Amino acid sequence: MARSRAPTFDSQRADILEHAADLFAEHGFRGASMANIATACGVSKPLLYHYYRDKSQLLFDIADHYMDRLLAIVAEVKERALEPEPHFRALVHAFMEAYEHAQSRHRVLVQDVKFLDEEDRARIVARQRAVVDAFAEAVAALRPRLRRRDLRVPLAMILFGMLNWTFTWLRASGPLTYADMADVVLEIFLDGVRVKS
Repeated sequence: MARSRAPTFDSQRADILEHAADLFAEHGFRGASMANIATACGVSKPLLYHYYRDKSQLLFDIADHYMDRLLAIVAEVKERALEPEPHFRALVHAFMEAYEHAQSRHRVLVQDVKFLDEEDRARIVARQRAVVDAFAEAVAALRPRLRRRDLRVPLAMILFGMLNWTFTWLRASGPLTYADMADVVLEIFLDGVRVKS
């Protein structure tokens, strides 16, 4: 007879993921051990292995759950059926808000996915491409000339270049909030694509 899960199983896994994301973000995937994670969670190593077989499974789940959230944002904004520019603005603001409240997970996503095995890495990369495609479509809807495939994807990547690395320098105690930066990025990006319209 299979052993049933404790009622707290899912919440304990979520807690482990949160601590693991913080440790991977601070020390890198290779620099954080299962022993470090167990200590941070206040559990024994054997109990940690009850929830996760190894660091790679932890890394995959951190990235995969974070991609769940980002793809949900894309879907939530799409459901609002906004006009192109308000849709684009809503996407940028929603992503910056998500980044503000998931800095460790975001750092892990952009820095540590390379340590996954080929199959798991491909699954995460495919989900990242789905997000990029959603932004590329939002960019293409802004101006007729941006509908060209050779423009919209590179422009979406330029946009992510502005958004994705804010975690390296934008501080909660600084003069700009994530919402402020969303407005700055929108102004730079939208004014830039309007130049030759």
